[in-house]
Amino acid sequence: MNKKVAVAGSFTIFHLGHMKLLEEAFKIGDEVIIGITSDKYIKKKGYNVAFNLRKKVVEDFVKKFKKKYKIISIDGPYDYVTEAKNLETIVVSEETYTRALEINNIRIKKGLKPLEIYVVKMVLAKDGKPISSSRIKRGEIDIYGNILKK
Repeated sequence: MNKKVAVAGSFTIFHLGHMKLLEEAFKIGDEVIIGITSDKYIKKKGYNVAFNLRKKVVEDFVKKFKKKYKIISIDGPYDYVTEAKNLETIVVSEETYTRALEINNIRIKKGLKPLEIYVVKMVLAKDGKPISSSRIKRGEIDIYGNILKK
């Protein structure tokens, strides 16, 4: 059976947490649908990294898995996954687990099968706090979680 898995993010500053999320998606899926938030969506979040650049970084990383994948532009966390009929699993971080539950509620209301939810633990920086694009943007840590300022 071909297990189709979805994973999504803004991938504005590609970091170790993103790498782990994608690695897990490719570990459990035969085909991975990667949703990357649109330029319009991330501008609302205070970032300005073009979709095509973010897509290229993700693509360069996932090519090594030698599995079928598709990268799509999404306008928010509920785009695509609440509509796709042939999806089986959604891969999320601990931080976005409740969103996955909301997605399943929407799917059920639309008469679609709920997705299996696969939760990936947050990758922690050397200070024990989660690695995030916002922390990297503020100059607290680098993309691998090393501390940059005290």
